Amino acid sequence: MIIERQNRIDAPADRVWARIVTPDGINDEMRPWMTMSMPRGAEDLTVDTVPVGVPVGRCWLRLFGVVPFDYDYLMIAELRPGYGFDEQSTMLSMRTWRHQRSLEAGRAGTTVVHDRLTFELRGPLRPLTAIVAIGIRALFGHRQRRLQRHFAK
Repeated sequence: MIIERQNRIDAPADRVWARIVTPDGINDEMRPWMTMSMPRGAEDLTVDTVPVGVPVGRCWLRLFGVVPFDYDYLMIAELRPGYGFDEQSTMLSMRTWRHQRSLEAGRAGTTVVHDRLTFELRGPLRPLTAIVAIGIRALFGHRQRRLQRHFAK
């Protein structure tokens, strides 16, 4: 299943990039619905500093920031600093999870953020693909709106 979302952010690409690569920025985008923790020993890493092509470990996803419900065995497969990344991971619930995020300079100091999400649920969960896709589409719409609001302050 492939889902794509795109939004214009009222900030230059370098400021948007500096925000989206940090655990604080990622968690702010997902709140209040969920948060993601970095593995022990990797708490200070950012998308900019993780070793490319090497799994970082289990990043736990927590419902409302409290209840663990899934993990992302995080790996950044490709990094284009300031422009985008390609995360290719597995999850407890997903055989494959791929999040490609790119930034493109827009007019008048704005940035277009494009998210492309590709996933395949694990065997017993596959019948839920359409329902999970609705949730992922909503979550990434929420994330982009939160990012917009951050820069509108």
